[in-house]
Amino acid sequence: MGKVIVVASGKGGTGKTMFSVNLGATLAKQGNQVVLVDLDMGLRNLDLYFGLENKVVYDVHDVLTGVCKIKQALIRDKRFHNLYVMASSPNRIGGDLTPLHMKVLCEKLKAEHDYVIIDAPSGIDDGMVLAIAGADEAILVVTPDHSSIRDTDNIDRQMVEMGLTERRLVINNVDKELMERGYVPTIAEITETLNPELIGVIQADPNIRISTNLGIPIVIKDGTYIEETFRNIAERI
Repeated sequence: MGKVIVVASGKGGTGKTMFSVNLGATLAKQGNQVVLVDLDMGLRNLDLYFGLENKVVYDVHDVLTGVCKIKQALIRDKRFHNLYVMASSPNRIGGDLTPLHMKVLCEKLKAEHDYVIIDAPSGIDDGMVLAIAGADEAILVVTPDHSSIRDTDNIDRQMVEMGLTERRLVINNVDKELMERGYVPTIAEITETLNPELIGVIQADPNIRISTNLGIPIVIKDGTYIEETFRNIAERI
């Protein structure tokens, strides 16, 4: 039986989808069976980050509403023999879906995969409630910005209230120089404010933006510090 990890953020622009993609790719490189599910209804990006946008026929909404079978919506990335992507609906729909729908889907997926990674919508709304319904744990992605820290704290409290007690923290887009000059919150200030356990810090790097625009997970290239960072995060998970 596998593990379901929901990747969330308090606000948009924190790199949540980038993190989901590269964590999934890292786990797959280690030999795990991995499936990534895009639950950000109406803002479908996960398939773009893998360069699989032209392969999408059925999406997660089709699966949850019974339009198609799970296998019909799974797209395999040819660069990994054990990594699959389930795209989100291009339309912001989902009012007919309940947490039970998602819980059933997660149970079926983790019966066949070692890791199920759910790319959740940003913020706190019905989409987030749906995303965490079948999750075993959460990874919160935050950036060194006061607004991101506040929003992450809010969503973390909501997760605890909804019964999701296993939460981890990843700080993304870290600029050491800005921190040293006191222009942005430091790692210590962020971890003092937020409760989840810190499992990784990702430096700001233009190569990450380039890789996402090319539809290539940056961790595909071995021996880089970014690949090592994600490998360390995966080991802590």
